[in-house]
This record gives sequence, C-alpha cells and structure tokens, in this order.
Amino acid sequence: MSARSLLGSGARVLTDRLPGAHARRPAPDGPVVVVGGGIAGLATAALLAREGRDVTLVEATEQVGGRAGSWSAGGFRFDTGPSWYLMPEVFDHFFRLCGSSAAEQLDLVRLDPGYRVYFEGQTEPVDVRSDRRASQALFESLEPGAGSALGKYLDSARATYELALRRFLYTNFTSYPALVRPDVLARAGALVARLVQPLQSFVSRRFADRRIQQILGYPAVFLGSSPYLAPSIYHLMSHLDLTDGVLYPRGGFTEVIAAVRRVAEAQGVRIHTGTEAVELTTSAGGGRQSGSGGSGGGTTRARVTGVRVRDGAGAERTLPAGLVVGAADLHHLETRWLPEELRTYPQSYWDSKTPGPGALLMLLGVKGELPQLSHHTLLFTDRWEEGFDAIFGESTHIPDPASLYVCRPSATDRPDAGIAPAGHENLFVLVPIPADPGLGHGGVDGAGDATIEAAADRAIAQIADWTGIPDLAERVVVRRTIAPADLEDDLGAWRGTALGPAHTLAQSAFFRTRNVSRHVDGLYYAGASTIPGIGLPMCLISAELVLKHVRGDTGTAPVAEPGGGTVFDRAANDRTVNDRAVFDR
Repeated sequence: MSARSLLGSGARVLTDRLPGAHARRPAPDGPVVVVGGGIAGLATAALLAREGRDVTLVEATEQVGGRAGSWSAGGFRFDTGPSWYLMPEVFDHFFRLCGSSAAEQLDLVRLDPGYRVYFEGQTEPVDVRSDRRASQALFESLEPGAGSALGKYLDSARATYELALRRFLYTNFTSYPALVRPDVLARAGALVARLVQPLQSFVSRRFADRRIQQILGYPAVFLGSSPYLAPSIYHLMSHLDLTDGVLYPRGGFTEVIAAVRRVAEAQGVRIHTGTEAVELTTSAGGGRQSGSGGSGGGTTRARVTGVRVRDGAGAERTLPAGLVVGAADLHHLETRWLPEELRTYPQSYWDSKTPGPGALLMLLGVKGELPQLSHHTLLFTDRWEEGFDAIFGESTHIPDPASLYVCRPSATDRPDAGIAPAGHENLFVLVPIPADPGLGHGGVDGAGDATIEAAADRAIAQIADWTGIPDLAERVVVRRTIAPADLEDDLGAWRGTALGPAHTLAQSAFFRTRNVSRHVDGLYYAGASTIPGIGLPMCLISAELVLKHVRGDTGTAPVAEPGGGTVFDRAANDRTVNDRAVFDR
C-alpha cells in the first residue's frame, strides 16, 4: 500500500466515518455521569470536574479499578491486572492537569534489571536492563553486530514514539490536518511502511538471533496483539522498556488507582460503587423520552437525558445527565444500552474484529524466597509462532508450553506494604490464551473449571522447571485462577479478552473505534476499547480526549498543564538529536 493510498484511506475515515468531522457539535451542558470506575472512568471524571462540570461516577462492583483490580487472601494482596508502569510522563501529565504530580501521588522506584528472560532449553536467564548502553552490550553478546543495530533501532523507536505523542495519541482525529502536518508528511513513506509491515518481519530483518527477536517482539502482547499481527510502527515500545525505564509504584497498581481516585474526589467527583448502570435514557428532538429499548425519535438525533442505575439492594433511580461517558467495555455498553438504530458499533461490527488475547491469571502466595525470579520475568518457548497462532489463529487452544509472564512485586516492595507476609512471596502469573469464555472460569484453591486448573498446573510446573524451583507447587499456600469467563462475567469484557480489541492495522490510530456516538448527542466513550488503545497510559489519554471533545479542541498535542506547557515539552527540550535523521533507519 502506498503512502498516498493509506493517507487517503485515513482521510476518508475522518471525513466519512467520524461523527462531527463535517460539522462539530458543542458538548452539551448539564450534569455529567461517568459509567465505569476503571482508570479511564476515574480520570475522565477528574478532568471534567476540574473543568467545572458536576460529575457523578457509578461503578457496578464494590471497588474501583476495573481490570486494575485487587484481591486479598491469607495476608497477601494481589494486583489482578496491569503490572508494568511504562510511559511515566503520561501519568505525570495527567496528575499535573489535576494540580498534582506523579511524585506527589506515588512512590516510584526504577527496576534494575527491567526484567529477566528465560528461554526454553537454556538454564541461564538473560537480564534486560532499562539502559541504552547496557542493552546494546547485551544484544552484542547475543549476536555480533547487534549492539550497533540496536542503537539505530532505538533511535527510530524514540523518534516514532515522540511523533506519536505529537500527532497520533492525543488526537480525536476530528480534523484532516492531523494527517497532513509537515512532520507527518516528511515521514509518510516510513510511516506507511511501518503500518503495513508486521513487527516480527521488521525485527527479523535487523536481528538474526531468535532470543533478540523474542525480546523485541513480545511487547506486542502489551498491545493485545502478537508480533505477527501488530504493525511494526509499534517497535516504539522498545524505547519504553529498553531506554525510558521500567518503574514500579510501591504498594502495587492498587496505589495508582487509589491516587487517581484521590485526585478525582479532590475535584468534587461523587463516586458510587455497587451501583450498576442499567439503561441510558435519551430524548428525541421533539422532547419525547425513550429508554434503551425505545425508537430514539425517528429521524431526529437522540440526546442523552440520564442514566438509570440500580444499587445493591435492587433499588433503581435515574441520574439526570446532559453528558454521559461510557468508560466500561464498549461492546457491553453499546449492545446492552442502546437499540440497534442508535448503536455506533452494532454486533455485526464486533463480529468482524479481532480481540486481544484472553488470559489465564494466577495469583499465588508462595512460602519462602524466590531469587530465581526478578520483579518481571518472562518465559519464551521455542515454538514462538505456533504459540501465537494458538491464540489468534483459526483453531485456537491454550498453548502448551506457553510463553508466559511472572510478576514478583514482593521482590521490590516494602515489607510493610501488605503485598505478602514475612517469609513469603507474591506472584502474579499471566498466560496468554485465546479470548474464549468457553474455556471456563477460574477459582480459589483449584476450584475453577478443569481446563483452566489443568493449564494452571502446567504453567506452575513450567516455571518450576525452567527457573530451577523444583518445589514451587508444594510451596504455594494461596492460589486463585482467573479466566476469560470471569472477565466476561465480572467486567463485561468482550469475548473475555484481558486487554481489549487487538492493535492490528485495522484497529489502530484513525481506524480504531471512536470515542463519541454517531447517533446520540452527549454520549462519549473512554477506555481500552476506543482510541488511542490498550494499557493504563492509553486509558489516561482516552480521558483527556473526552476533555478535548468537551472543549472543542481539535489539536493533536496534549492539553497544556496549569502554568503552560507539558512534561512532554520539557523532556523534548532536553534532547538535541535530529529526529528526522533517525526516523527512517
């Protein structure tokens, strides 16, 4: 595909598919109701309240956090979702927009090594440091000449990342100039090449060693994809883990959610947990009311009037609203809330899309120390492509053995953080599996469905064998498994995906699902289902994109922080490298 044809396709998306590209409508006045208490919902509520809006947030479960949840048992406290703190400037920017900072809200520590990798059939692991020179030295030790090649690769990754920050992450794609800025056009050929070439192909043309290919390709999983499906533009991820640094918020990601909640409540947001949103109410142009099962008022655009909610006791009431932000799973919201004629994304849309992977999550409390594991540890199998095909291919199944991830937060956190009792370790294990609720539910102490528990047993045995912990299974004192059916039931996750729609070419940037309804005025969306995509930083950006809609801001840059400028501007001013010179390497 040529640069002109791909940019032309993007332009057609902007002019033909995007609501408001022809004539933008101002955001409605009146109270705001945010549905969903994950990080995107909390952040959106905070930003809109700081704008002076009256904001109420409702969350169906008893705790906020969404996928970034928490579970406690036996003196252990486990994070149940995200565990990598990447793109730290995105978090800091959000807190600064709310009059605070990441330094004020969180106790962050830099991990060294950033992570450890065990390769199948090799007894010695590889420690990957978040340091450019150390990474180059490591790659050179694995493949002669790879150190120099990595330097060029990381230069390109950084330039791509910074262009994305300026032009593609903090934009709603509501104006064509986002695609025709000089800095974008100057790199159009390289951008198109990166969009149509898979990450695996891009990496393998530069590095022959399989271990290096796996290290550089695995970040695609963070994007809910595989290195064989994700566009190579996402090689920018390597700037984050090999150069920018891997941090950890002491206390776990529960503390990140607590911090975002604090700043939201400081802006005046009212948060109601245990309160399910059951229906979006709308009015037609003539003032006739219709709920989610109504007609929406003929040919006149419907308009948000409120959200009907149900509390834990079963009592229902309607919260009036001029603006509603759906920050839960987008498929769930559209197919449960709206009649077909008011859905921007009907079921037929979802039937043609690719979900990110499902996950077998294991929360393990283990007696004794586990020095064989770093804070972040990855296990990569020889059957690399086969493993991803098992997850994303035509005939899906749980890979065996699986390339998997282990987080050991007790390696880093304070003894008094409540992560694990003295003399014990806290492990969070993630095995990527197909997004298929039919695989079953997890459970506590082996009480999940047989397929899930058998896969968990295999994963524990694999970790024990590969990392030299032969008695690992016998040392487990707390065990819980979480599976795709749990994510579907508890979070409304589309097809039980652990992350959201995969970042394939057709589901990235201006091709990804939009964050404003085409048929209901005053209805917006935030979170991993929509632009810009998957991950906690992307969810924070999605909150800012709703704010930009409300302000009528069609620019591509992050919103200025109080006092002017952003943390991104200050970081860019500290560098003198010519981005254009390195972008096409």
